[in-house]
Amino acid sequence: MTIRVFVNEQTVSVPDGSDVKSAVTTFDESLGDAVSTGRAYVTDGVGRRVEHGSAVQTGDILRVVISARRFAADGTSA
Repeated sequence: MTIRVFVNEQTVSVPDGSDVKSAVTTFDESLGDAVSTGRAYVTDGVGRRVEHGSAVQTGDILRVVISARRFAADGTSA
């Protein structure tokens, strides 16, 4: 079963149980890599940072923010 989420305003279909990083990588592999290495972080629909290991749910809205600062997996500055 797949679910649909939004990444940077585009609809992405991912397997049920996927995490944020998987959804971002499905949308754009290079953005998924940037999230993994701390060059980018992910926010929800209202701008709160979300951990890239968090599970996504149908209809989630995710935005990838590329930053000059590096971030740890929990969204804190590294």
